Amino acid sequence: MNDSPLCKRLKEARLAANFSQKKLGIEAGMDQFSASARMNHYEMGRHTPDYSTLKRIATVLNLPVAYFYAESDELAEFIKVFNRLKKEERINELWELMSKNF
Repeated sequence: MNDSPLCKRLKEARLAANFSQKKLGIEAGMDQFSASARMNHYEMGRHTPDYSTLKRIATVLNLPVAYFYAESDELAEFIKVFNRLKKEERINELWELMSKNF
């Protein structure tokens, strides 16, 4: 098994969204006969999805692509929460973070 954050985050996000590997793959535009195997290969680290494939998967899961590459759980959670905020809320959060750190 690959220890890439992509593998771990992909599986976690899929399970949290209550998708089977096959269903997620099909929703992301993969052929129904290979979707399960492809998703399994991505989660196991045997293959890495190209950017456009990962973008489609991320869209189905309502997550930004950056989430899948976050090295720490804290950063992944921040990205996930930040993505759910409205634009105005994002700006306010960024200003608040900047004012605390500078």
